[in-house]
Amino acid sequence: MSSQVPPKLPPLSALIFSSRWMQLPLYLGLIVAQGVYVILFVKELIHLIAGATSLSEQLIMLAVLGLIDVVMISNLLVMVIVGGYETFVSRLRLEGHPDQPEWLSHVNATVLKVKLAMAIIGISSIHLLKTFIAIGTLGADDSNYTEAGVMWQTIIHMTFIVSAMGIAYTDYLMSLAIRPPKAAH
Repeated sequence: MSSQVPPKLPPLSALIFSSRWMQLPLYLGLIVAQGVYVILFVKELIHLIAGATSLSEQLIMLAVLGLIDVVMISNLLVMVIVGGYETFVSRLRLEGHPDQPEWLSHVNATVLKVKLAMAIIGISSIHLLKTFIAIGTLGADDSNYTEAGVMWQTIIHMTFIVSAMGIAYTDYLMSLAIRPPKAAH
């Protein structure tokens, strides 16, 4: 492994390039937020275990979906923390590490956007499924479980799907524009 000395940048360029480190507190804050989600997961898991014999099947299913929701949001946080730091701040130098996530080797801002959009759709799907299940178990006194509330949740979910398709299509078009033309035979 050679130790190359990076070229000296002009002062303004060095300042602008160094400003990326201002994102570090943001990523550290997201790590703290992930810790909060771990606490929430444990709390909900204890609630589920305590009610395992007294809760109805639907309430158990809602609790399990809540746990899955917490895990998916935590996965989203990991993607943002690791992928964002690697893409926008500094390399993590994980090459060859046995625990390096497979997706991290080819992450860039576009890949990160598509992965985040897919994760948001997954989280939205869990919320919508929880709503559909909860409608049968809860009264209509909560605005989320009225006909209009369910309609708006469905519209928002479909908007996420269309947005993700738009991001993926734009990524596809950009990859076509970047590829060199094939040689004619």
